[in-house]
Amino acid sequence: MFAATTTTTTTTSTTARASPFAQAAHRLSRRTATPASRRRAAPCAVRAAKGDILLDVRDLRAKVADTGEEILRGVDLVIREGETHAIMGKNGSGKSTLTKVLVGHPAYEVTSGTAMFKGEDLFALEPEERARAGLFLSFQSPIEVPGVSNVDFLRMMCNARRVARGEGELDPLEFYGYLTPKLEQLNMDPSFLTRNVNEGFSGGEKKRNEILQLAVMESEMSILDEIDSGLDVDALRDVAKAVNVLREGDKGLLLITHYQRLLDLIHPDVVHIMQKGKIVQTGGVELATQLEEGGFAALGRS
Repeated sequence: MFAATTTTTTTTSTTARASPFAQAAHRLSRRTATPASRRRAAPCAVRAAKGDILLDVRDLRAKVADTGEEILRGVDLVIREGETHAIMGKNGSGKSTLTKVLVGHPAYEVTSGTAMFKGEDLFALEPEERARAGLFLSFQSPIEVPGVSNVDFLRMMCNARRVARGEGELDPLEFYGYLTPKLEQLNMDPSFLTRNVNEGFSGGEKKRNEILQLAVMESEMSILDEIDSGLDVDALRDVAKAVNVLREGDKGLLLITHYQRLLDLIHPDVVHIMQKGKIVQTGGVELATQLEEGGFAALGRS
């Protein structure tokens, strides 16, 4: 989870300062720095008013930083509070690139366009500032972090976000009291907490651990990149059930997927079709049904 990784970089706890993982994350965040002309203090405490736009992307273009290859070629996307959107498309259409650009992945460079999050310029923020402001991205393939326990990792994430919102940090006992209801809500085994981050986890366990991170962060806007990838039917049902539990109130959700089976379990309000770096078609869930039944040719896309 990209947001979780970058969030650990600025926690003020002694644990975070001493942790080799936190130091490594800090070095990553320095490499992802935005140009000085666009940087400013992070408005992490800003909250969107009821019914406001959460994420507003306009004519976004981006390229691979090392090669200069253009991947995003003018993406437009608007997600309001309480909405669930899904983006579908062929491999190489730019779906995952879009998610990485939004959270500030260093492999990509924005060449033009804008992205506003809760009314603020997303590209003026460092990756860890975006996470603390309430933007969450789950990994397609969550990485293992040997030597870092889940409970310590989750508490560092939680406290970094709390500090950004002007709230006090939770000590270990207070955090356990905060976390226990979330484990119950998501029907997750407490043994997750004592294990190292994703180490030895099955595919389904890794994805459920991502959802636990989302629950702890309480992010306003969540992007789940192919969360159904590599899951069997039972694991997919469990993950979808956990996601649906968190789809409450004003939270926004963006799903990246190839398959209608995920959308049968997490019902989107809007479905977008992406092709060659642009969103070329937008509609309801019927687009996913047509795609499942007849492929891209059924949508007039080849």
